[in-house]
Amino acid sequence: MGYGGSEDNSGRIVGQSGDGGIDGVIDQDALGLERVYVQAKRYGLENAVSEPEIRAFTGSLGAAKASKGVFVTTSYFTQPARSFAERHPFRIVLIDGAQLATLMIRHNVGVQIDETLYLKKVDDRRKPSQPLFLR
Repeated sequence: MGYGGSEDNSGRIVGQSGDGGIDGVIDQDALGLERVYVQAKRYGLENAVSEPEIRAFTGSLGAAKASKGVFVTTSYFTQPARSFAERHPFRIVLIDGAQLATLMIRHNVGVQIDETLYLKKVDDRRKPSQPLFLR
């Protein structure tokens, strides 16, 4: 998506499953002065991310002296979770399962081509005096 520039180690996993903190860090510049902190939750569609999870993430951001983060889930966010993220002084971007799938397809991450479709049209650059079909 363009974050981290061309640095090989600009994004890294820092957490482990069940740690309740920060799962990843993306350096936005070569010196790591600007960072985006990431929290990821792999939930089923019936299990939404609620406000307490967003509150815990903002606490982790504060402990890391960070001011911005991205919370990604495979499910969806409750309205109270979205409202909390919008009114919190930290910049928090919420990415739900549908947005995640769109980003994966757009940036060709974790996907593979299943089928290619070719759309063809008649070449309309022919001279008007040329027959459309040749014998």
